[in-house]
Amino acid sequence: MPSSKPPSGDLSVGREVTIDDSAIPAPDERNDMPLPQDPQAIFQGGLFLLALLAGVYLAREVLLPIVLAFILKLLMQPIMRLFARLRVSRVVASLLVILLLLGIICGLGELLSTPASDWAKRLPEGLPRLQERVRIISAPLNAMSRLLAHAKMAVGGANTPGAGTMQASPSLTNGLQAALLSAAHTFASEFLATFLILFFLLMSGDTFLRRLVEVMPRFRDKRQVTDISQQIEADISAYLVTVTGMNALVGIATGLAMWALGLQDVLLWGAAAFLLNFVPILGPLCGFAIFLAVGMLSLDPLWKAFMPMILYSTIHILEGETVTPLILARRFTLNPVLVIMSLLFWDWMWGVPGAILAVPILAIVKIICDRVRSLAAFGHFLEGEQHVWAP
Repeated sequence: MPSSKPPSGDLSVGREVTIDDSAIPAPDERNDMPLPQDPQAIFQGGLFLLALLAGVYLAREVLLPIVLAFILKLLMQPIMRLFARLRVSRVVASLLVILLLLGIICGLGELLSTPASDWAKRLPEGLPRLQERVRIISAPLNAMSRLLAHAKMAVGGANTPGAGTMQASPSLTNGLQAALLSAAHTFASEFLATFLILFFLLMSGDTFLRRLVEVMPRFRDKRQVTDISQQIEADISAYLVTVTGMNALVGIATGLAMWALGLQDVLLWGAAAFLLNFVPILGPLCGFAIFLAVGMLSLDPLWKAFMPMILYSTIHILEGETVTPLILARRFTLNPVLVIMSLLFWDWMWGVPGAILAVPILAIVKIICDRVRSLAAFGHFLEGEQHVWAP
């Protein structure tokens, strides 16, 4: 009687079954990160993304205070939890947090306004000294400016530049004053709107999350929404608290280094280092230029004039390339190329606040993509090497 081979799925008791490993299909890794296959869906998704970005750009004055308030809410979550453990009502806790933030901002503004205005007054007087010390760079620049002036005179006539300059000066001054007034009005309105929204966000607590969970149709969707929101709150809050603490240490170390070099207004330089460090890459680059100019204007001999920039660079490298990545590497590994692209993009979209918000926005996008299966491939694309860089 011919023997019949049992099917591989038959696992009856007492019957020995041999399974060929080669017959088992290898797991398809693409199932974990599925790529869209429908060209129409890709095209519609691209159109939706373009429309969304256009709306974000046009609605800057409305969206920027909302996003800033949301990020500040995540930063203030540890303090709100502390108040909750102390059984302080949410309304009182929210009001105390708002007053704390306003007190810190107003106190820093009052402390820094006097030295900043003094340096602004001293800067025109120190420009000849600065130009003398960087004459190797200023010589070709002056030659280029003279060449451009001769070219303008050759094209428009000898009297055109002088006459145009005399006529443009009053209009240029008026335009500058109007621009400053408009910027101050925009800043004041966005500042007040941000803190107003922040107060109500702190006071509402988890109301929006509960409502969103309630409207989800399936339990799996409810669980996914809860998981994403908790992960965003935990990771972004930890990131903001860590970065703020490290930036404060950078500011303190920079102020002490400037004091050791004999510079005045060390509080101003410490605050500048603290604030610039919130903008990855571009902020420290501006810091290098600022501390080089300060050294050139204030310190002698020439070799000592480079020390503020060298010390600031050393502090930034120790913090930005060693300490902070070690702390944040377990939570964040973002592609550095995409970080700088996001930085430039949001700076173009929303200016300096956009540059500050670029990394948190990118981190939030990655957290959402990692937990939505259809977006997992894009989340993997945003991920960087853990040993290379962490924001």
